[in-house]
Amino acid sequence: MNKNSLLIQRQKETNKVAAIFLAPVLIILAVYVFYPIISTFHTSLYKWNGISAEKTFIGLKNWATLIKDGNFWFAFKNNIVIMILSICIQIPLGLAMATFIDFAGKKANVFKVLWFIPMLISSVAIGFLFTYALATKGGIVSAVSNFFGGGNIDLLGNPKTALYTIIAIIAWQFTPFYMVYSMAGFTNISTDVFEAARIDGATRGEYFWKIALPLLMPTLKNAAILSMVGSLKYFDLIYVMTNGGPGRSTELMATYMYKYSFSEFNMGYGSAVAAGMFLLISAIALFTMKVINGKEED
Repeated sequence: MNKNSLLIQRQKETNKVAAIFLAPVLIILAVYVFYPIISTFHTSLYKWNGISAEKTFIGLKNWATLIKDGNFWFAFKNNIVIMILSICIQIPLGLAMATFIDFAGKKANVFKVLWFIPMLISSVAIGFLFTYALATKGGIVSAVSNFFGGGNIDLLGNPKTALYTIIAIIAWQFTPFYMVYSMAGFTNISTDVFEAARIDGATRGEYFWKIALPLLMPTLKNAAILSMVGSLKYFDLIYVMTNGGPGRSTELMATYMYKYSFSEFNMGYGSAVAAGMFLLISAIALFTMKVINGKEED
């Protein structure tokens, strides 16, 4: 057997082993990712209540309705607001917390634990916690306001403040994640770089702005993509605290989809909303990654 035959046989054996190890992953992806996506697009072509066995094929009528649905686009706008503010609040705060811990060293270990606690609590529990804390009567904010002579404050019941209040709560919960993410970025910076900068007379501020921050940019860009995608598909905290209210002020694409699918039993249109979410989120994510990668190549 010549050398080429041995290489071909070895490659075939390697491919067989790779296929065996990849098979479970591919099966899981096919069952829990690809099939639901395909099924969602397929269901969007029908009028169906989600319970009965009968489905009425209506073609692209659900999609035509979705394109003209002002409520859906209002919910999409709310998602965009959450996305922008989440990136602008969570990532800078997380970076600031990580920078403090990195500069303080072992003395700041207690802050690692304290600041990470919100990430250990489920979104549903946080939703109920802040629903009671922000209650108009008996809530912490109203109690403090009454103590200083003011009246009750209804942050969640006011259409002008409800969305921004929830954004603040989301930032409180997820900022620790970006703190840890930034800390991981700091670990990739060699201590020799910091020591060399200090020997050259750079202050800690100069080291951060002129050396550390540029080196952390790839990490921060990835964090921005994670925050963006997470914000566009957010659901649980909004559903628990306001269910999209008051009015439509905190309605998101996910809550809008849930209402049509499981409250109004219009699974066909709900699937169209879910499919629309998938397309919009994918398009925004791909565009953002294209822009970031394009800048990196330049």
